[in-house]
Amino acid sequence: MDKECYKNKKFTETGFNYTLSMINGRYKLTILYALYIFNTMRYNELKKYVGVVSHKTLSLTLKELEKDNLIIRKEYPQIPPKVEYSLSSKGSSFIPILSDMCYWGEEQQKQIA
Repeated sequence: MDKECYKNKKFTETGFNYTLSMINGRYKLTILYALYIFNTMRYNELKKYVGVVSHKTLSLTLKELEKDNLIIRKEYPQIPPKVEYSLSSKGSSFIPILSDMCYWGEEQQKQIA
């Protein structure tokens, strides 16, 4: 890890803090992971995949991810309303980090077994 990124900076000014601010939250990484695996998902599919999450929490989390340009929300003008979520290019650029986290976790699990 390049320590130059952190030298002579307050924590709040680091790229690390910026990244954390975008992915901080109980379900954000799970949603990004799900959209990577399934490409496009509707709200109810995401809710089912994430598990026990309230409507309010999931809606707020999706709005935050959209605001930060990590996901794209596409609404279709029909009745009943249809909304699909997918990764944006910015969200897709985060996938190598998720992959590294996955590999790290798998290695740690092997050490436990």
